[in-house]
Amino acid sequence: MHVLILGGTTEGRVLAGLLAGAVRVTSSLAGRVAAPRLPAGEVRIGGFGGAEGLAVWVRQHGVDAVIDATHPFAERISFNAARAAATAHVPLLALRRPGWVPVEGDDWHEVGSLAEAAAALDGLGERVFLTTGRMGLAAFADRPEWFLVRSVDAPDVPVPARSEVLLERGPFTLDGERELLARHRIDVLVTKDSGGAATAPKLTAAREAGVPVVVVRRPPVPEGVPTAPTPETAAAWALARAEEAAAPPPPRAPRATDAPAGL
Repeated sequence: MHVLILGGTTEGRVLAGLLAGAVRVTSSLAGRVAAPRLPAGEVRIGGFGGAEGLAVWVRQHGVDAVIDATHPFAERISFNAARAAATAHVPLLALRRPGWVPVEGDDWHEVGSLAEAAAALDGLGERVFLTTGRMGLAAFADRPEWFLVRSVDAPDVPVPARSEVLLERGPFTLDGERELLARHRIDVLVTKDSGGAATAPKLTAAREAGVPVVVVRRPPVPEGVPTAPTPETAAAWALARAEEAAAPPPPRAPRATDAPAGL
């Protein structure tokens, strides 16, 4: 049994660890992070060349099942995975962490894109904590506010004219996020609805400080793809597929033309 896991997310790494040793696991990372945390099992880095290239790779490497554990905002690879799995006739599961939900005391402003997030800043504050990742910062390049930009690697240009870059990798603590908001006098937070626990403390810190939050909604996902909310449920799905593949075929019912045993 060979399982291909798409994505370098925390959930993808946990899933690879759960499956390694029980089945053959290959994790495919996009290569956008300079020094990624490598999961257990085999690892490949880089793209496939679209849905067609992914389907060819699946066939050539004897992949029996694909699990899409990519970031919720990596919509292109999710659609490519759906097309490739259909082409290669292999089962596909999407491991999708639940999105964040506002609670009492939150001041959320939900938008559909980074461009809408930039426009939503009007009147919300002058010192912005921007946690949308290093790509896509061009949407904020012409904004007059001061930005604290947090990302794992140095961001691409252009970046906001008035900005400070903070290179950090999660998970983050609530105490750390409280201190950061206070130290930089942050009065508005911008984030994507990435979900998960690793970066959620910033939302609690913002709620406690009365800081409004501009939240970019998740993009659409392919229809008809079964989903799992946790690495554990995704691992159970993959192991069930492995058991089905390893099970011996049921005995064939005798036919009238079969010769009697012993003759």
